[in-house]
Amino acid sequence: MPRLPSPTAGELRRDPLPLRGRTALVTGAGRRGGIGYAVARRLAAYGAGVYLHHHVPHDAAMPWGADRPEEVVAAVRAALGEPGAPVADGPADLSDPSAREQLIATAAEALGGRLDILVANHALSGSDGTLDTVDAAMLDAHWAVDTRSVLLLAQAYARRRAATPAAGTGGRVVMMTSGQDIAGGMPEEIAYALQKGALASITRSLATALAERGVTVNTVNPGPVDTDYLTGDAYEAVAARFPAGHWGMPDDPARLVAWLATDEAAWITGQVIDSEGGFRR
Repeated sequence: MPRLPSPTAGELRRDPLPLRGRTALVTGAGRRGGIGYAVARRLAAYGAGVYLHHHVPHDAAMPWGADRPEEVVAAVRAALGEPGAPVADGPADLSDPSAREQLIATAAEALGGRLDILVANHALSGSDGTLDTVDAAMLDAHWAVDTRSVLLLAQAYARRRAATPAAGTGGRVVMMTSGQDIAGGMPEEIAYALQKGALASITRSLATALAERGVTVNTVNPGPVDTDYLTGDAYEAVAARFPAGHWGMPDDPARLVAWLATDEAAWITGQVIDSEGGFRR
């Protein structure tokens, strides 16, 4: 098999808009304090058209509260690197197994008919417990949102790509996990840790399944990120376990996710990548 030619000098120069002309769906991107929003802004700044998924009732029920979707969209649009690239948004309750086909279709149509990048960032917060307190309802709720919906979204995404003649290479799926396999685990969140662990375990299988379609699949563990969910002494205790002395911020994992979406990461697939800033567990 012949070797591919080395890149030319021109090809080695970094494109300031490496995602120009591409499109992305980012789930769980309805709150400006969250990782999904930071990812959407990065992708938009790199030139991509972006569709932001949100589920406002979930955030509204959490201590951090919900943002108004139109304000989130306006902030992402302000980051656009390619004037005129589309930015759109819409709701979906991904605990409903029928929602994923509609979400993929709606996002693709809003972005011009094609969907290149899927970032499955959404997750269920709360409704969890220790080994002593977890029950069937908690396990089922986290399975439905954290795992089943991600796999069904990947399935719907792959089908959409297969039905899009101009899709070509450059497809990307990025999933999110939570470091549940690293020392100490997550003993206070058994249901969440179990379902996020399933995504880490399926990463390589999905990468193999989608390789022939020109799609890479990777999973990112962002580590502890300041998304407004912790305050006080507990917040300071976590900060002290980073060598830099402060938490990761949403844009820290967002930079990694955005890079994985570019052609520079075309040779990286089937990986679970920790982005934890040296966090000492």
